Amino acid sequence: MDIPPEDLPLQKVLRWERECPDRIFLTQPFSHGQVRTWTWAQALNESRRMASYLRAQGWEPGSRVAILSRNCAWWLMADLAIWMAGHVSVPIYPSLRTQSIRQILEHCGAKACFIGAIDEKETAGVSNSPGVAWIAFPNSAEGGDVSWEALVESNSPLPGQPVRPANDLATIIYTSGTMGTPKGVMHRFDSFAWNARIMSSLLGLSGDHRVLSYLPLAHIVERSAVETLSFTRGWHIFFTEGLETFMEDLKRARPTLFISVPRLLVKFQQGVFAKLPRQKLQTMLRIPGLSHLLKHRILTQLGLETVQFAACGAAPLPTEILLWYRKVGLPLVEGYGMTETMITHLPHPANVRPGYVGAALQGVEARVSPENELQVRSPMNMLGYYLEPRMTAEAFTDDGFFKTGDIVSVASDGQIRIVGRIKEQFKTSKGKYVVPAPIEGRLMEHPGVEACCLMGTGQPNPFAVVTLSDAVRGRCIDPQERASLEKSLCTLVESVNRDLDPFERLSMIVVVDGPWTVANGMITPTLKIRRSSLESHYLERMGEWRDQNRPVVWESATRFPGRPPSPPLPGTAAGAPER
Repeated sequence: MDIPPEDLPLQKVLRWERECPDRIFLTQPFSHGQVRTWTWAQALNESRRMASYLRAQGWEPGSRVAILSRNCAWWLMADLAIWMAGHVSVPIYPSLRTQSIRQILEHCGAKACFIGAIDEKETAGVSNSPGVAWIAFPNSAEGGDVSWEALVESNSPLPGQPVRPANDLATIIYTSGTMGTPKGVMHRFDSFAWNARIMSSLLGLSGDHRVLSYLPLAHIVERSAVETLSFTRGWHIFFTEGLETFMEDLKRARPTLFISVPRLLVKFQQGVFAKLPRQKLQTMLRIPGLSHLLKHRILTQLGLETVQFAACGAAPLPTEILLWYRKVGLPLVEGYGMTETMITHLPHPANVRPGYVGAALQGVEARVSPENELQVRSPMNMLGYYLEPRMTAEAFTDDGFFKTGDIVSVASDGQIRIVGRIKEQFKTSKGKYVVPAPIEGRLMEHPGVEACCLMGTGQPNPFAVVTLSDAVRGRCIDPQERASLEKSLCTLVESVNRDLDPFERLSMIVVVDGPWTVANGMITPTLKIRRSSLESHYLERMGEWRDQNRPVVWESATRFPGRPPSPPLPGTAAGAPER
C-alpha cells in the first residue's frame, strides 16, 4: 500500500503551519541561559523565505544543498527550505575534518552549504572551499558568503503549497565510515513517511510529545526518529548548546521520548555511581518505599523523569546497562537499523528480551542467510548509493533484500540478537575466526570501562584494548586505586574466558591512555569505534605487551606507578597451550 500524499513529511509540516500556527515548534538555547522559540508559523515563515532564495538561484531541480552544523533550529528550517525549493539536502557531521567535508561536497556536487556551529578546530576555514555558496547560521563562527538573517530579511516567503511527491529524492546521507570511505545513501520522501507510520503504530505515539535533538542530524536515527516523527506528528523539538550545557538543556526539555547511544548511557550511569556507589545503590533499591523515591530522584537528576519511551541504537548496548536503566524506571529498549534501511527492528517496551533488538517492524521482511547474515526488504530501503551503481548492486540480493553485513541469531518470538559484523571478524594465528562484539559487550559491563575494542589478527589469542571513564582514570593515579581496579579487571577476564572457546579466550586487557575521540579518528561521529584505526594504532605494540605476561597491562606505566605483576591467566598467557 502506498503512502497517502498528505502523510509525507513536508505535507505534514505545511498542515501544522495551517492548523496550529501558534503552537511552539522549536526551542533553541543561547549563551547565558537565554532561549529562543519559534512557533510553526514563525519557523515556516523563515523556511519559506530561504526557499525563495534557493529557488531564485536557478539551479536545476534536485540539486544538492549541504548542511554542516550541530543540531539547531536553523538546521531543521534549512532542511525544510531545501525541500520546498525542490532540492536535495545533504547533512554533514559537524565533527568531520576539512578534508572529509570537502570530499563529500565534491562527491555530491553541492551547490551550497549551510554552516552553523561546528565541533573541531580542524574544520576552521572550511567555508573557503571553492565552488560552493556558504550560508551562515546565526550560531556559526565561520563568516560564510551571506548570513541566514540577511537572506530571511531580503526575500519574500515562497507562496502556496510547495510540496514534493513520494518518490522524489529527499536526502543523501553519508555513512559514518566505520570500515572505510563514507557512501552517500539516497532516501526518498516516502521512506521517511513509512518509518514514521510504522514506529507510531508500534508505540502508539499520539498526542503532544517533547524531544531533545542532540544526536547528529547527519545520522539516520536522529533524522528518522526525531526530525521526521516531529514533522509528521507536530511535536516540540528542543536543542542543546553542547556538552557544557547538556544536562541543563535536557532538564529544560524534560522529553517524553528520548533516543540515545550506548556511550552516553554509560556516562550517565557512571555519573550516578560517582554520587552513589553501585553496591549502596543496589541495596537502597531493595528497600520498599525508598526504592520508588530513589528511582524518581535518579531520573529527575538526569532530566528523564517524564520519558514515556526511550530507545538506544547505533552500537550494541551491554545487557547489564539496559537492565539497570529499566530497573530505575526508564522504559528503555534497544533497536536496530542502518543508514541504508532506517529503523527495521524495535521492541515494544512491554516486550523486551534483554540482549535482543526486537522483531522486524510491520512492513519489514527479514530473513537470515545461510551465513547467518540479516537481510531486510521494506519500503524504507535506500534507493542506492549516490553515483555508485556497482556498490548498490552488490548491496542487494537478486530479489531485493539489503545485505546488512550483520551476523544475527533469532529467538522463537522473532526477536533478533546482533552477534557481530561479518567484516569485523578476524582470524587468529590458529586459523580460527573471532567475532568481537559479544566479548566486547561482556567487558563493557565493567563500571570503569568507557570503551572497548577486541583485536588479535594473526595472534595466538585475542586481547582487549580499553579506555577508562574520566573519573576512574583520575583515581588510578593512586596506586591502591589502580591495584583495586586491576584486580577487578583480572576477575572480569577470568569470568569472560570461562564462557569462551579456547581460541577466543583473552590473553590480556590493555588499559590505554585514550581518550578515543572523533578528532583523533578513533571513533565515528556517531560514537562507534573505528576498528581499523584502533588496530593500526595499537597492534604494533602487541609484542611488547605480551612480553609482560600479565592479564592487565597499562599503556603508560610511568603515569600509573605499578605494583608487582599479577600472575598470568591460566591457558591464555603468551605461549600457553590451548585447553
